[in-house]
Amino acid sequence: MIKKYGLRILFLLCLGVVGLGGAALGGTVAMRWLDNMTATQGVRPGERAFAMPVGSVPREGGELPYAKEEREAATARKNPVAATPESVKRGGELWAIYCVPCHGATAKGDGLVTTKFIPAQDLTNPDLQKTRTDGFWQHYIGAGGAVMPAYGEALSPEERWHLVNFVRTLAKR
Repeated sequence: MIKKYGLRILFLLCLGVVGLGGAALGGTVAMRWLDNMTATQGVRPGERAFAMPVGSVPREGGELPYAKEEREAATARKNPVAATPESVKRGGELWAIYCVPCHGATAKGDGLVTTKFIPAQDLTNPDLQKTRTDGFWQHYIGAGGAVMPAYGEALSPEERWHLVNFVRTLAKR
């Protein structure tokens, strides 16, 4: 029986060994290719601000972003957008889109999201409004904070200034 089927068995064994070797090599390539996407370092939007090259100017917006760690430097910035009724109205429109879910329509920190997370800041507090500069608010909206997400990629610097002008009206209500 071995003499009759010996060559066939030997052929199938060799074919099996070659097939296992090919499968192992293919598996190694596939594993490295699929694993590469999970092994690369990712940077989430707003997580880190990269320094601009020396002498470069932003394409639009006219101001370079500050990193979260540079909040004190951003605090000294002056608001270039006048608090006109149009600016406050535009800020109110942006407030309804981006801020109401957490801060609520009354800005007391009673939005729908706060039932699931840490309550948002009460922005109608006049003492809070006195201690914070426009530059602080604009930077905090853009870079985010401990609980607040960063809206630097969703809102342009000018839109953030309009939003600051609206936030300034909240303590007067």
